[in-house]
Amino acid sequence: MKTCFHTTIQRLSALFLCILMAAVFLLPSAAPAETGQKVIRVGWYDTPFNYKDAFDRRTGYAYEYQRKIAAYTGWKYEYVEGTWPELMQMLIDGRIDLMSDVSWTEERAEKMLYSAIPMGTELYYLYISPDNTEISVQDYTTLDGKKVGVTGSSIQKGFFLDWAQERGITPDLIELDCSEAESLSMLKRGELDAFVTLDSYGNPEISIPVWKIGSSDFYFAVSKERTDLLAELDMALSRIQDENKHYSEQLNIKYLQSAGTNRYLSVEECAWLEAHGPIRVAFQDNYLAFCAADRDGNLTGALKDYLAIAAGIPANAQVEFTATVYPTASAAIEAVKNGEADCMFPANLTDNDAEAEGLVMSPPLMRTEMDAVVRAEDKQSFLRKSTVRVGVNLGNPNYEMFLKEHYPGWTPVFYTNTPACLDAVAAKNADCIIISNYRFNDIAAQCEKLNLTTVYTGVDMDYCLAVKEGNTVLYSILSKIISEVPSASVNAALTYYSTEPPKTGIMAYMQDNPVVAALAVLCVVLITIIVILLVRFSPKKIHNS
Repeated sequence: MKTCFHTTIQRLSALFLCILMAAVFLLPSAAPAETGQKVIRVGWYDTPFNYKDAFDRRTGYAYEYQRKIAAYTGWKYEYVEGTWPELMQMLIDGRIDLMSDVSWTEERAEKMLYSAIPMGTELYYLYISPDNTEISVQDYTTLDGKKVGVTGSSIQKGFFLDWAQERGITPDLIELDCSEAESLSMLKRGELDAFVTLDSYGNPEISIPVWKIGSSDFYFAVSKERTDLLAELDMALSRIQDENKHYSEQLNIKYLQSAGTNRYLSVEECAWLEAHGPIRVAFQDNYLAFCAADRDGNLTGALKDYLAIAAGIPANAQVEFTATVYPTASAAIEAVKNGEADCMFPANLTDNDAEAEGLVMSPPLMRTEMDAVVRAEDKQSFLRKSTVRVGVNLGNPNYEMFLKEHYPGWTPVFYTNTPACLDAVAAKNADCIIISNYRFNDIAAQCEKLNLTTVYTGVDMDYCLAVKEGNTVLYSILSKIISEVPSASVNAALTYYSTEPPKTGIMAYMQDNPVVAALAVLCVVLITIIVILLVRFSPKKIHNS
C-alpha cells in the first residue's frame, strides 16, 4: 500500500513537471527591447562627401550632414562601401536605403525618391594634369580627340556633352566606373588627357581646373522600397534649416571649397595683370593692428602679412602688390576714385553708400569684434542708455556707416583723431567711442590714464577692399584670392599686431614719461651752456685777448 502511494506521488510529480515544462515552452518568447532606432543602409563612396581622416575617423560633407539628420530622426547607419555607379545601382535595387549627393534627373526620379530640400549646390570642372602642354585654356579645340574621363551614369557626363557640343568640339569620351581617386591616378599616369569631376578635386600636384562645365543642386535619394524614410528625412532637413539656414553653405566651405579652383586665374585675368603690373593698394595710416606706416613709411600690420600671402595664391600667374599710405580712410577712398590706387583698405561701406561713392566692396579680408570704450563707472549701465553720444574720427567713414547700420539712434560727435575722442569721453563730452578689439592695445595706455574701459557691443565688423565700379577684372582677381587666404593666417596676423607694443620710438617714450622728458631737456640745456662757456673761456681765447 505504501509502495503504491509512493508510486502515485512520483507519477503525479512527473506529470506536474511535464505540464510545467510544456507551459514554459508554450509561453510567447520575450521580444527584444525596442530601441526606437531604424537601421539605415547608406552608401559610402570615397570623395569629399565621405572619407576617413588620418586617424581613420569618418568625416566629409555627407557624413556630417547624415549625423545631423540622425540627431533629429534617431537613425542608426550601416555604411555600405562601393563606387558611385555600384551604389547607385544598389539604391535602385533596394540593397541600400539612402544615398547622398544625387543630382536630379527625370530618369532617376522614376527609380528613386528625392528629398524635398537639396543638400547644396556643386560645380563641375574639367581637369588636366599639370604636365599637360597639349590642352590650352585659351583654345577649346585643343580638346578635340583627347581622352576625357567621366564617371558613368553621373550628371556631369550630360553636362560635359552639352558643353562640348556648344563649342563644336569632339573629344573621346571615356566612361569610368572606378573611384574618383583612381580616375585622378589615371589622369596623372597619362591614361586620360582630362577628367570631369567636382570642384573639390583640384590639386596642383595632380590636377588643375581648366574649364567650368556646369553646376547643379544635389539631394539625398531614398530607395523606392523605403517610402517610410522620406517623410522623416524631409522633416529632419526642414528642422536643420530652421536651426541654421546657412548649414549647407558652411559644409560647402568646409569640405568642397578646399581644393582651390579659385587659385587659377582666367586668361582675361592673367592678361590684365600682365598689362597692368602691380596692384596698387591705398591704406589708412595709424590703424594697427590692421595697417599703418612704419618709420620708413612702409606698410606694417596685418595687411602687410595678408598681401604677402595673397601674392602667392594664384597658381598660374604672378601677382604683386604695392602699398601707399594715406592719413585717413576717406583720403584712401579718394585715391581709388581719382585713379591713384586700384583699391583701398579698410573699407566697410553698405551697398548703398558704396554705390554713392562709385565703389564696390570685395569679400571681407578680416573680421573684428567692435567694442565701446566708456568711462569705467559707466560700464554696467552703458548698454542701457537711451541716448548715446559717440566720438567719431573725422575722415573715417567706416565707423559712421557702422553706427548708421547698427546704432542709428546714437549721436556722432566728430573729433580730429582717436586720442581726442578718448579725451572727450573722459571729459564727459562723449559717452563712448567705437573701436575694434584688435586695436585696443594701441590706446590701452591712454585708456588707463583716463580710467576708461571697454564693453563689447555684440556686433562684428567686416573689413574689405574698396574697388572702383567698372574695374570688373580686378574685382574678380581680388575675390578669388581673398577666398583662398586661410582665415587662420589672418587671425594670427591680427593677434600678433594687436599685442605688439605700438610705441617703440624715443618720442613715444618721452610722451608717455613727461618727467623723464623734462629732465632730458634740462640736461641738454645745461650741457649746451657748459659747452658755450668752455668755448668762450678757453685758454686760446684768454691768450688772444
